[in-house]
Amino acid sequence: MALTLSTMAPLGSSAPPFELSDTNGKIVSLGDFKASPALLVMFICNHCPYVKFIRESLAKVTREFIERGVAVVGINSNDVSNYPEDSPEKMKREKEAAGYAFSYLFDETQSVAKAYGAVCTPDFFLYDSERKLIYRGQWDSSRPGGAVPTTGEDMARAVNATLLGHAVSSKQTPSMGCNIKWKSA
Repeated sequence: MALTLSTMAPLGSSAPPFELSDTNGKIVSLGDFKASPALLVMFICNHCPYVKFIRESLAKVTREFIERGVAVVGINSNDVSNYPEDSPEKMKREKEAAGYAFSYLFDETQSVAKAYGAVCTPDFFLYDSERKLIYRGQWDSSRPGGAVPTTGEDMARAVNATLLGHAVSSKQTPSMGCNIKWKSA
């Protein structure tokens, strides 16, 4: 596992378009979320210890976001030929086992991860109603093996500010996790 920090894309950037299959084979696109007051795009996978560590709070907190009208998608961009535990079939099982309420999409070409500037799992991008980037950073300050419980507090703070019409603080801590498993050229 190579510890990788988020590249911290520029705030105010527009959400890149995507059209990806979910775990049921349905095509999901950026345009499907036009009516949502905010959009959370998460780059995650099945096998990363950092994603596994926040798995329970990720399922719980994103479910609460969705109930409040926030659109949430998880995207797996890993090379499944070298990491078969991240295959679409296993993504479907993971979605069910974890209780994820969000669409879990597969980025087979890795072009969406590259467009977003995602480099690690988990890597988070929160957009406002105009799909401008307002938060990119850590889920919370917990880490595998640490004493801090995983709550999603950093992301919840950003989502709550957005839903209340307040500015999200630009003081943001990069997410950290395993590097995205890129295909060899």
